[in-house]
Amino acid sequence: MERKELEAAVEAILFAAGEPVPAERLCLALEMSREQIDALCGALADRYRYDRCGLRLVQLGESYQLCSAPEHAPVIRKALEGRRPPKLSQTALEVLSIVAYFQPITRAYIDQIRGVDSAYTVSQLADRDLIEPCGRLAVPGRPIQYRTTQTFLRSFGLSTLEDLPELPQVSTEEGQAARALQERLALLRTQAESGAMED
Repeated sequence: MERKELEAAVEAILFAAGEPVPAERLCLALEMSREQIDALCGALADRYRYDRCGLRLVQLGESYQLCSAPEHAPVIRKALEGRRPPKLSQTALEVLSIVAYFQPITRAYIDQIRGVDSAYTVSQLADRDLIEPCGRLAVPGRPIQYRTTQTFLRSFGLSTLEDLPELPQVSTEEGQAARALQERLALLRTQAESGAMED
């Protein structure tokens, strides 16, 4: 296939999928290497931006997706107002931030950080596909661990979790509490991994 045909094929696949498509699937479908697919998608994304198209080709981790250009958000919102999901509450944003920065994390640790029960909010975020279960912690009771999803990345305009902004500086006391929590989580993960190896 010629380059124009390959670009058209990528557009067709991503449009038909309507969700992120792993780069490896594009490689298989188009019989191309990962480097060639990345270069092709990069060139296509640049062309969309340069031509000021209504679409953008975005990379989400190891996947690619077609989405609308952010500058058209107001008119899209106006046209599709009835379909727009309700905004996230302050509580939901707080829980989502905790999951994003400390994932994988259990609900008990979310509750410990916030100081209140977060069961309803965790369930709500999972229903909106912003977080998802990602296994169980190897401790008594085997609690479910949660992580963010590709919908989270797309919703916040991130390609990977490394694009998250740095956590703000906190007071010495808060910093010590955060470090203690991170050390505790690291210890639990180590225990979980060693427990998994024994299984």
